[in-house]
Amino acid sequence: MEVRIDKYLWAMRIYKTRSIAADACKNGRITMNGVQLKPSRTFHIGDTFNVRKGPITYTYRVLQLTENRLGAKLVPEYIQDITAPEQLELLELARIAGQSGRDKGTGRPTKKDRREIMTFMSDNYLDEIDWDDEEA
Repeated sequence: MEVRIDKYLWAMRIYKTRSIAADACKNGRITMNGVQLKPSRTFHIGDTFNVRKGPITYTYRVLQLTENRLGAKLVPEYIQDITAPEQLELLELARIAGQSGRDKGTGRPTKKDRREIMTFMSDNYLDEIDWDDEEA
C-alpha cells in the first residue's frame, strides 16, 4: 500500500488540512534523506522523514499507512516521533524566549510601558541610570 505524502501528513494530524500539508511540501518543509518531497510522492512503511515547523525539525518514522484521518489517540500506532532531543531543546528555548514580562492576555503596553521598553532597548540605557540614587 502507498499513501500520498499530503494525505498522510493530514491523516497523522501533523497538519490541520491537506492543502496546508501540500503547501508545506511545495515550500520545502518536508524532506527525506535531504531531498525535498512533492505532495504527490508516496510513503511506504519504514520511511523516515523530516518536517520543519517553526524553529525545529521533527523527525518521524512511518509504522503503518492510512488515508483516513485518525483520532489523536490512534496516531502513535501509525507514526513514531524520533525527533532528536537537541531539536526539542530548541523548542523549549523558543518558548522561554517568547515569554516577556507581561502576562498573557493583559493587552497592549501602555504609553509608559512603551517608553520604558524603548529606553531599555536604546544603546545608551546604562548612561541614563542615575547611579547616585541607587546607593541611597
